Amino acid sequence: MMDWSIIIEKSILVVVLFGVSLAIAAYSTYAERKIAAFLQDRIGPDRAGPWGLLQPLADGGKMFFKEEIIPNASDKFLFILGPCIFMTTALMTSALIPWGKSMNIGGREISLQVANLNIGILYIFAIVSVGIYGIMIGGWASNNKFALLGAIRASSQMISYELAMGMAIIAILLTSNSLNIRDIVDQQEGFKWNVFYQPLGFLIFIICAFAECNRTPFDLPETETELVGGYHTEYSSMKLGLYLFAEYTNMFISSAVISCLYFGGYHFPGIDSLHLSQNVAALVSVAVLFSKTFFFILFFMWVRWTLPRFRYDQLMRLGWQVLLPLAIVNVLITGAWLTYFK
Repeated sequence: MMDWSIIIEKSILVVVLFGVSLAIAAYSTYAERKIAAFLQDRIGPDRAGPWGLLQPLADGGKMFFKEEIIPNASDKFLFILGPCIFMTTALMTSALIPWGKSMNIGGREISLQVANLNIGILYIFAIVSVGIYGIMIGGWASNNKFALLGAIRASSQMISYELAMGMAIIAILLTSNSLNIRDIVDQQEGFKWNVFYQPLGFLIFIICAFAECNRTPFDLPETETELVGGYHTEYSSMKLGLYLFAEYTNMFISSAVISCLYFGGYHFPGIDSLHLSQNVAALVSVAVLFSKTFFFILFFMWVRWTLPRFRYDQLMRLGWQVLLPLAIVNVLITGAWLTYFK
């Protein structure tokens, strides 16, 4: 028999997570503009609402009401499908992240995780790999040479850096002996964060995360000085909005994954000694994970407005000749340590 209470519980969690992801993606644009203004000695958005807090809503409304243009020479079905795939995969990756400890509501244990799969980290990598098709399809369907070049850059960049990222993850799997993200998080309880045991792996992972999210200094797929707008040159209205929102959603999810894999997730030293009730402890754990996530989002933005863009040959050389060999060496060192010293 189907347990409708579980279905309702998971559906509510999916809707909440969907809303939170979109809200954070929207206000990440506001935060990015404010940080850019701070670093460049400007004010930033300050007209729409107090301190410009309504600016993301104004931008979203503008995207919805702008004229929608589909080039006559484009493949219309694929032109529409591209941003849909990219946005859907960006949102799907959040389902496996444990956002906090479980709560007790009405005598029922409520897990703050949509799905707790034993192969959770593999699921996230699989969905991230599918997301590249959204960019490739959009660039190809536009029938524009700049969009196509941006899509080709994106595919080669993301595939190249996924290799080094995957090798960095293998070192984590060797030390944790699990593919389950919640197990990896719970093994870091207290101050046993993986970043202290895998500093090189963390450095490789976060650099690859910049490349996977197409963030500066690795924003070659959409570099406006070379390719006008890259793979989304021909897009307008909310289709362009989906591409832009998906990039910020990917940055949010990447920050959450980094927090879970290397910085203890929802754990923080000393919390367990406070002897909080289950529900209060769950809320505190959610706040801890979101605090770590917001820190890395800030880091993503800070780097964007600090470092210049790489040349494409430098980008590929870094991925293949530096990060991938380092990731392999890190796996070998981790395996040797576990074999001979543990």
